[in-house]
Amino acid sequence: MNGVRSYQSLSKLVTRLRDDLNDTDLVLLYAYNRTGKTRLSMEFKDAGKRKTRKNPTGTPDTLYFNAFTEDLFVWENDLEGDSVRRLQLNEKSSFFNAMTELALDETIAQYLSRYADFDFDFTYKEVEQGNETVSKPDFVSFQKDGVPNIKVSRGEQNIFIWCVFMAICERMLDGHESYQGKKYLYIDDPISSLDDNNAISVACDLAKLLRRAATRKDATGAHAPIKVIFSSHHALFFNVMCNEVGRRIEGEAKVTHKRCFLQRPGGNGAYTLQATEDTPFFHHVATLAELRLAADPNKGKLYTFHFNALRSVMEKTASFFGHPSMAFCLKALNNDEDRALFNRALNLLSHGAYAIHEPTEMGEDNKALFRRILSEFITRFEFALPEVVPAHTAALAPGPAPEEAPAQ
Repeated sequence: MNGVRSYQSLSKLVTRLRDDLNDTDLVLLYAYNRTGKTRLSMEFKDAGKRKTRKNPTGTPDTLYFNAFTEDLFVWENDLEGDSVRRLQLNEKSSFFNAMTELALDETIAQYLSRYADFDFDFTYKEVEQGNETVSKPDFVSFQKDGVPNIKVSRGEQNIFIWCVFMAICERMLDGHESYQGKKYLYIDDPISSLDDNNAISVACDLAKLLRRAATRKDATGAHAPIKVIFSSHHALFFNVMCNEVGRRIEGEAKVTHKRCFLQRPGGNGAYTLQATEDTPFFHHVATLAELRLAADPNKGKLYTFHFNALRSVMEKTASFFGHPSMAFCLKALNNDEDRALFNRALNLLSHGAYAIHEPTEMGEDNKALFRRILSEFITRFEFALPEVVPAHTAALAPGPAPEEAPAQ
């Protein structure tokens, strides 16, 4: 995959990814929120259970983790008694079908101990499934320091669910009969609500698991890899994953992988993939590329919440250089008049009624001002943006600047 390639639908993009996995072990996708990563993971999964010449029985070929996986776990907070709190599992999901036979508790506990300090306990029940009765997990309760039925935080809940999935992956790689026929793992954004320290730990553990998937052998010793798609909007997590799967480990086979930047430039059904080679794209770079597209006078549309996004990127840039506020970025601009004007605009137009929940299109004066700020910022700090939009930025600064930033 070289340069930028466009795909007019999710199904065409899935075909591309499945083709890529014919000659590589792992595809890493970086994409900002709202791109459609979850929808892409579901389309990939659905494509693997359609009846085809290669799969005449329609046997599902993908084990996946995404937002739908997390939604299989729902809190029961005991509103009446306020004491027996537990995490209810959706008994209708096939995700839990083999958990009784898998004996996952010990493996889950091993993973969980790396990231958290609470304990858990599954309660099972008999469930009618077709013409048979099967034992499936009903709910899980948590304990800490001898206190039962505690309510864990959202971050702790998510890391527990992730540990359940990691334990299931271990069994799949072991060749458990419940996962015969699975050829792919699709993992989308597994680290909701995690701090950076845990994000690094989870990324390292996941990379280790994926290296094992790439070098997996079957019971006869033949090479039987599980191919992987991994997608994330989290810059640090993505960067650690790239570094971990890319490094050579003595005594281990090399893991082949591709790194791509996934984008939906027009906000419609078309997607683009750009190979990132050795340098992952970070969230602020993706944001700037989107802002540049929105600021295009011919193809884009600017809303007041775009000032929020630009301010956020400036604050991150200042922080990267060790400065406490975006004032550092403004000081690097050309002249005092521009600095004062830009500062007022960014402060006024990135708060209150200009939030993303109230998508109001900018007035023409503010559009011109925004284009000037964005163009000046990109030029001054020499950002190398992904070429999913025209490289020239001359069109971003039309007309004279207004004397002050008018309120919308």
